[in-house]
Amino acid sequence: MIKKLIRSILGKGKKGAASGSTEPDVLGPKQHGIDPALVSPNAVRVTQTLQEAGFKAFIVGGAVRDLLLSVKPKDFDVATNATPEQVKQLFRRAFIIGRRFQIVHVMFGQELIEVTTFRGASADNSPKDEHGRVLRDNTFGEQHEDAVRRDFTINAMYYDPATQTVLDYHGGIADIRAKKLRIIGEPEARYREDPVRMLRVVRFAAKLKFTIDPASSAPIRVMAPLIDNVPAARVFDEMLKLLMSGHALACLQQLRKEGLHHGLLPLLDVVLEQPLGEKFVTLALANTDARVKQGKPVSPGFLFASLLWHQVLEKWRAYQAAGEYPIPALHLAADDVLDAQTEKLALQRKIASDMRDIWAMQPRFERRVGKAPYKLLEHLRLRAGYDFLMLRCESGELDAELGEWWSAFISGNGAEREELIARKPVDSAAGPAPKKRKRRGGRSRSKDAAQGEQDNDTGSEAAPAPAPAKAAPEKAAPATPENPDAGSGEAPKRRRRRSSSGGSGGADSAPTDGND
Repeated sequence: MIKKLIRSILGKGKKGAASGSTEPDVLGPKQHGIDPALVSPNAVRVTQTLQEAGFKAFIVGGAVRDLLLSVKPKDFDVATNATPEQVKQLFRRAFIIGRRFQIVHVMFGQELIEVTTFRGASADNSPKDEHGRVLRDNTFGEQHEDAVRRDFTINAMYYDPATQTVLDYHGGIADIRAKKLRIIGEPEARYREDPVRMLRVVRFAAKLKFTIDPASSAPIRVMAPLIDNVPAARVFDEMLKLLMSGHALACLQQLRKEGLHHGLLPLLDVVLEQPLGEKFVTLALANTDARVKQGKPVSPGFLFASLLWHQVLEKWRAYQAAGEYPIPALHLAADDVLDAQTEKLALQRKIASDMRDIWAMQPRFERRVGKAPYKLLEHLRLRAGYDFLMLRCESGELDAELGEWWSAFISGNGAEREELIARKPVDSAAGPAPKKRKRRGGRSRSKDAAQGEQDNDTGSEAAPAPAPAKAAPEKAAPATPENPDAGSGEAPKRRRRRSSSGGSGGADSAPTDGND
C-alpha cells in the first residue's frame, strides 16, 4: 500500500490506471479531498467488520463518486473479496438476494448497505440471450477484475475508510475533474451485455451535468432497440430512478437527444411537440424536481399520471366523439393507455391504481353544486387530484378560476364553503347548468350505470356526468374532458334525474401532502 502511494505521489502508475491495469492509482486524503463526515457510519462499520475478519472491503461505486463531488450519498455499496455466504455469517441482519449476480443486503435499522463480492472476468460460457445480454454471471474474482466489470470510470473507484485512500483503476478521478462520462471497455460490447447501461449513461449525464464521451455515445442510437429485450421490471426501476433523480426534465431531454425515448414512453414526442402538452409535462417535471430537491416525497403514480395525461386526454375525446358517454369514455381511455404502458414499463398495480384515481377525479372537480364538493373532500387521493388539477389550470388546459375555487374551498371553513357553493361558478362557455329531471320508471339500472350516472358511496371514483341527449342532438353542445357537464341543455323528460352525491371512498380526512 505504501509503495502504491509513493508511486502515485511521484506521478507513476498513471498510464496503468488509464488503461485498466492491475495496479491502480492510490490517492491520499489531500489528493481526493473526501470529507469523512459524509460517510455513513454503518458503511464504515461494514468495511471494518469485514477487514477485522481478514477480508478486503471498500466503499465503492456511486457513493465514492458523490463523495469526490462533495455530495452526501443517498446509498452506500461495499465491495469485498468475501463470498456472499461469508458476508452473511458476519452480520445478524444480512440477506442474500439476486439471480443474475448474488449480493448481500445488510440492514441497520432503516439503512441498507449493499455488499457485493468482487466480480471476475465475464466467462464466455455465461448464459446469454440471442442478443448477447448476460442472463446470469456469479463469477467471483480479484479487485482489478471487479473494476473492469463496472460500467463507467467514475463508478470504478474504491474508498477505504480505515486508511482514507482511494484506489482508481481507470482514470475516474481525471474524468470527474473533466466532467466527462466514459464507459469502461468497448462501448458496443458493454451495451450489448446490459442494455440498461444506455439508460444509466443518460441519467448520470443529466444528473451530474457531465458530457458523454463521444465514443460512449455513438452506439446508443443504433443499439437502443436492445432495451426491448430487458425485463420490463428492470426498465421500470431504471426509469423511476431517472424520473425521481431531481433532474427529470433534463433526463427526458437527454433521452430524446440520444434516441432512447421511443420504446419507453410511446407518443411522448407527440405530446412534447404540442404547446399545451409540452407546458403541462414541463410543469409536472419541474414540480417533481423541486420536491426531490426539498427532500419531500414524490408519488410515482402522480408522476406517471402527469406524463401520460395527454395521451388519456386524446383518447378520451376520441371515445366521446364516437358516441361514448363522458365518464365511461374516460375509463376506456385510461385502460388503453395503461395497457400499452404496462407492456413497456411493468407498472405496478398500486401505481396504476393511483393513476386511475387521479385521472378519474378530474371531472368531479367541475361539479361544484350540492353535496358533490363535500364528497370529494373525503376522497383518499384528494390532495394528489387537486395538485393535478392545479397543473392543468397552470398549463392553460382549464380556466384558472376552477383551481382558485377549489383552493378556497379546501382551505375554507364551513361558512366559507357554503358561500362558495352558493356562488354561481364562472361559466367558461359551457352554457346553463343542466336542470334536474324527475325520475321516471321503465329504465334499467344497468343502462344508467353504462351512462356514467351511478356514483354511490362505496368507492366509485368518477363524478356523475350527464350524457348528451339522444333526441335532437343538434341542440346540445357536445361534452368535453374540460367540461364533462356540458351538453345536457334541455334533455328529454325520460332522462333520469342526476344524483347529487359525488361518491368517494369513505376516508375521514384528506392527505396533507399533495404528491404523496
